[in-house]
Amino acid sequence: MAARLRSPLAVIFLTVFLDLLGFGMVIPILPLYARDLHATDSQIGNLMAIYSVMQLIFAPIWGRLSDRAGRRPVLLISILGSCGSQFGYALAPSFTWLLIARGFAGACGANITAAQAYIADVTDEKSRAAGMGILGTAFGLGFVFGPAVGGILSKTSPNLPFFVSGFLAVLNFVLAVFVLKEPRAAGQRSQARTLTWAGLLRTVSNPRLLSLMLLLFIVTFGFANLEATFSLYLDGRFGYRPEKAGYLFAYIGVLMVLVQGGLVRRMVPRVGERKLILFGTLTMAIGFLLQAYSFHLPLLLVAMGIIAIGNGFNTPSLSSLISRSAGGEHQGGVLGVSQAFGALARIVGPKVGVSLLIFGVGMPYFVGAGILAAAFLFALTAVKQPMAAAPAVVTSEPIA
Repeated sequence: MAARLRSPLAVIFLTVFLDLLGFGMVIPILPLYARDLHATDSQIGNLMAIYSVMQLIFAPIWGRLSDRAGRRPVLLISILGSCGSQFGYALAPSFTWLLIARGFAGACGANITAAQAYIADVTDEKSRAAGMGILGTAFGLGFVFGPAVGGILSKTSPNLPFFVSGFLAVLNFVLAVFVLKEPRAAGQRSQARTLTWAGLLRTVSNPRLLSLMLLLFIVTFGFANLEATFSLYLDGRFGYRPEKAGYLFAYIGVLMVLVQGGLVRRMVPRVGERKLILFGTLTMAIGFLLQAYSFHLPLLLVAMGIIAIGNGFNTPSLSSLISRSAGGEHQGGVLGVSQAFGALARIVGPKVGVSLLIFGVGMPYFVGAGILAAAFLFALTAVKQPMAAAPAVVTSEPIA
């Protein structure tokens, strides 16, 4: 079975990696590019937030559409959307057009939801977390190499990274058209005819799913808090400029790749997702607390390493349990709702983290440690490990 599954997992890995490589190239330079278009700091904040706002709205819809129409067409649409948005960045004559392109990218950003559902379709429950870990590896590698490539290209021309990212999306689309196969036959897809918010509300009202999604929100909130404040923290406490911040972000990315690409696959069959979620949440809390007290580079590296390892165990394990708690024909819809929870956390986390900086550069991490410690206590009672093939906890009534 492993040999049969290796090919579709490799294809989805390549698809997500190319998308995240382009995404990673753009993120560090987009604020500076917006400033060249005479954007204010407030407008730049809106530019960075609108992607997650649009994902919050559209991720459940794309997920449910992938249940009905198939994973492949939704992935192809999202890749085309990425292509259009990248060229939109490069050719934007004003900040308004840049904001439109960014919002379009968020609306079409169905890659992760559809990719998670794709992996759920081609893995059994024992290998589900390992499959989600492969997706995390693609994420990590994209964010390790993307910012470095984008920074190098931006020295030649400020909009060159956007053109290169756009051509990567074109390449990704061509490869996907010829290589990416639909994992489910038409008869296996959901027969739901409508998309309703009431249906999605029924999905998240299930206690098991709601607990997992709330935990996903908290973990994502903590990491988004870190991402938004980290450069300011390094500047305020260590005097590090953006170049050194980039190296430290790459350090986090490498550790997450190692954990999600290797350790998760080996640990889940031995201990199960629940123990890895508990370990990951507690570890992140400890790492945040250490980072708040870090005044020297060695301790900072230890703290960052602990956070990266904890997050590396947590994210694929949570995604795996959320997938296993969904009915077979509801994978896309449920995972879409979970991505909406993550998008909301990426909207709220940076705003809270940055607002806490007025109390000191370590305050976002004190607060983050407290929230994650509370999440660990919540997970002790709320997260259950399925003993065998998990029965669908979503009712047979269509969720949308």
